[in-house]
Amino acid sequence: MSDASVVIVGGGVMGVSLAYHLVKEGWSDVVLVEKNDLTHGSTWHAAGLCTHFAHSPTIQELRAVSVRLYRDILPAETGQDCGFHRSGAMRVTRNPDRMDEFAHVAGLSAFTGYPLEVLTPARIAELHPLATLDGLLGGIHEPDDGHVDPTLATQAMARVAQAGGATIQRFNPVQRIERTATGWRVETAKGAITARHLVNAAGTWGWEVGRMMGVNVPSVPVLHQYLVTGMVPEVAARQDAGLPELPIIRDPEESWYLRQERDGLILGPYERDAQVWSPDGVPAAFGAELMPPDLDRVEHIIEAAMARVPAVGNGGVKSVVNGPITFTPDANPLIGPAHGLPDAWLLTGSSMGVMEGGGAGRFLAHWMTHGAPPMDALAVDPRRFGAWADRDYRIEKAVECFGLQFGVHYPHEERPAGRGKRLTPLHHLMIERGAVMGAAYGWERPNWFSDHAGDVAEPTFRRANWFDAVAREVEAARARVALADLSVFAKFEVTGPDARAFLGQLGANRVPAAGRIGLTHALSPEGGVAAEFSVAMLSETRACLASAAAAEEMDDDLLRARAAGFDVEIANVTEETGVIGLMGPKSRAVLGALTDADLGTGFPWLSVREITVAGVPVRALRVSYIGELGWELHAPADRTAALFEALEAAGRPHGIGCYGAYAMNSMRLEKGYRAWGADLTTERTPLEAGLGAFLRDKDAIPRRDAPWEMALLEVECGDVDPFHAHTVLHDGAPVGIVTSGAHGYRTDAALALAYLRPPIRREDLQVQILGWTYPARILPRPPYDPDNIRMKA
Repeated sequence: MSDASVVIVGGGVMGVSLAYHLVKEGWSDVVLVEKNDLTHGSTWHAAGLCTHFAHSPTIQELRAVSVRLYRDILPAETGQDCGFHRSGAMRVTRNPDRMDEFAHVAGLSAFTGYPLEVLTPARIAELHPLATLDGLLGGIHEPDDGHVDPTLATQAMARVAQAGGATIQRFNPVQRIERTATGWRVETAKGAITARHLVNAAGTWGWEVGRMMGVNVPSVPVLHQYLVTGMVPEVAARQDAGLPELPIIRDPEESWYLRQERDGLILGPYERDAQVWSPDGVPAAFGAELMPPDLDRVEHIIEAAMARVPAVGNGGVKSVVNGPITFTPDANPLIGPAHGLPDAWLLTGSSMGVMEGGGAGRFLAHWMTHGAPPMDALAVDPRRFGAWADRDYRIEKAVECFGLQFGVHYPHEERPAGRGKRLTPLHHLMIERGAVMGAAYGWERPNWFSDHAGDVAEPTFRRANWFDAVAREVEAARARVALADLSVFAKFEVTGPDARAFLGQLGANRVPAAGRIGLTHALSPEGGVAAEFSVAMLSETRACLASAAAAEEMDDDLLRARAAGFDVEIANVTEETGVIGLMGPKSRAVLGALTDADLGTGFPWLSVREITVAGVPVRALRVSYIGELGWELHAPADRTAALFEALEAAGRPHGIGCYGAYAMNSMRLEKGYRAWGADLTTERTPLEAGLGAFLRDKDAIPRRDAPWEMALLEVECGDVDPFHAHTVLHDGAPVGIVTSGAHGYRTDAALALAYLRPPIRREDLQVQILGWTYPARILPRPPYDPDNIRMKA
């Protein structure tokens, strides 16, 4: 038996990248075990594409780090080329919505420092003279993109890792994994290894290794084909003339990519009806094998590519690669802690393994070393999926993601596969009232309410078909009274003698007195916001915490880890409790008709009481995320529907309505309220987020050399509503980024929360939305009821 600091299971580009970066971080006794040889599985047969195109700054940075590593760093360290070709890349389209998407990504990239160029058809012809322009509206150019030899890059990282002390054991399959009192025991064909940390970087085998660990890994192998042509005369002629390599070209509407390979081409199609392979366990003998070609499945895509680039048809088919790549339910990798397992990590599930592998290894190495990710991790954290992501879900979503590999990413997109996994106690009532549902951490929740059965939200970057319906929902909450299903909140109970002491160290905020409500922000080691909880103190020994639906597993892990040494018990009561929002100036009258409790001076703003409403025991919180008089009513799940119907009946004389997530987002922005996961992340401290008033000790927050500052902006953008990831400009230069935005119906203003670079420019700001720049001004106070008169009424 040997001892190690960490055992990494899997020798593809992801696992080897982690070994490389852990050594760079100063780790010793790093052991990587691989069942076959390095790169076996999916790395070796990857097309090696590398891009900077992404909708998330975190995903974009993973990809950009990979490019720098393969192109510059590894060749300098090893003296050997990794086969990186800086060919550049472009995407072309005939779809107006796609042009909006390109403009949005180009705007984000101006902020992140990876400028992309939106293309006209004439510019497309200049960059790729073999492409036809029929029907094209334009495209986008990624000048620093290219392709790499996956095997050369992986082997280069392996050499550097081994030179730094890492051990790589090839042809050593893992047979059993168990958790011990001091760490992890990994039994392999060549003996047992004990280690404090365990990392599942098994890629194609990620689900199986996860099962050994005792964690759900929602990934599925899907077969992807690409064909390699023979010599293409047009390409060979360019080579003979000494012309630059052709840029990679993608046509997302036709669902293919094309890149030069010496004097030929590689064409990769993504069919809509993906072929899942071995979802319940990859054959033990599988290694560097491929499936037989099946070009009939993609013939129509090949024909479309030949129509766009006729030269493709002049090279014939030299070979076909048909092998498995892994897909998660949202096509993003799984990078971060394994839920409920101390010192266990996932680094798997990447359908873009080579493209993201270099950066992914660096990302996880930083997290393991410093206790927090280097950037906001929500897009990659494995705990964004829970136990509800079962076999059917992971297969349905993998097929959908593969088929929409080049799908347009709309700002309010709701994809249809894998729905209905978690239903709130009010789900059937919401449907009856016209709710158009969205998905949040597996839950179905109302986004908006329609008067027309079967309505769906139209996908668009512009003002959507739900705009007027949401206006009506906001008006009901502003002028009368409205109900909302808030049951998707993650909910926890903390009980025990040390409840107050535990909450005191959990975050940077004051712990509310018994009977009161407050916010607590749990911080990362560097002072970023790791979690946000609303805390209702029922007594000195009992508290109820609520947080974002998507944070359920993350917050569960955080609470239990930080409870060490305190005499408390933590219970996740998310499934057991339903929550109804009762909001609006008539909410007191509605609630008063159903309870004998004092709802006046005996129930002030930001207080909590346990009362009975319509015969139902309710934990009532006088708090509002939308800026109106109101209550959150927490009730047993099996009685929440009866409570809702009683409230609705009592509210009919007052014109009661319902509101959904879109209305709530609009109204919270009018109050300047921050949202976890968008405005609040580990990248920014509470001080930078403008939450200093909630902190008990501002001096305890780590200070940044160049702190950011969050501001609420009013944007003069007409009927183009802001959403997220828009760059803020001053004199044409990027100075900030929008984290969330919407139209404010009560104020008739377009509002956006944004982080601005120091020194803060307070005049002459612009926000770039879909390629256009609009004037913006910083609002010194929230535009709606800044003194909270309505909530305190």
